[in-house]
Amino acid sequence: MTVEITSHEELRDLLGTPNARAATKERRALHERDRQWLAASPFCLVATAGADGTCDVSPKGDPPGFALPLDDTTIAIPERPGNRRADGYRNILDNPHVGLIFLVPGRTDTLRINGRARLVRDAPFFEDMVVKGHRPILAIVVEIEQIFYHCAKAFLRSELWQPETWQPDALPSRARLIKEVEAPTESLADLERHYGPEYAKKIYS
Repeated sequence: MTVEITSHEELRDLLGTPNARAATKERRALHERDRQWLAASPFCLVATAGADGTCDVSPKGDPPGFALPLDDTTIAIPERPGNRRADGYRNILDNPHVGLIFLVPGRTDTLRINGRARLVRDAPFFEDMVVKGHRPILAIVVEIEQIFYHCAKAFLRSELWQPETWQPDALPSRARLIKEVEAPTESLADLERHYGPEYAKKIYS
């Protein structure tokens, strides 16, 4: 029998009360250590929700330090060429609330930022986000409302950074997944060529 949780009280009774450190660790401004973390992070996840509650989580990645602190309560995240779906960006236009998780490879803790976002198509700080000669297409500017570090347990349980646990070949290639799941008109050979060695050379164009 499935037993559903339907109230905050029931959830709290099940999980218990957070300890004092966990309950009070939220801040509203960048500490110098947060700036160091952002300078070391090459990857983050951006969670958004539309006006109707529809959710999206999008990965963002660039050389370490790609997320740029603009002041003690504001950061900017550049956008590079992608698939043009813009799911998260459309959500931001309807609902500015965002959640960010910044990862540093090999680290089992993460930096989390929650806040309000807006989309900027150009600004002087774009010059500080040029990579390989390419300016961002746009940037997400996030006003920080909550910032804190998240514990390591999920990464330790998953052994995410342990190379001996990695099994990338347990799944079909990207090209084969597309062919079998999305059924495009391109042949598998054409897709394999597209996602082959040349693919990495085109990620900024």
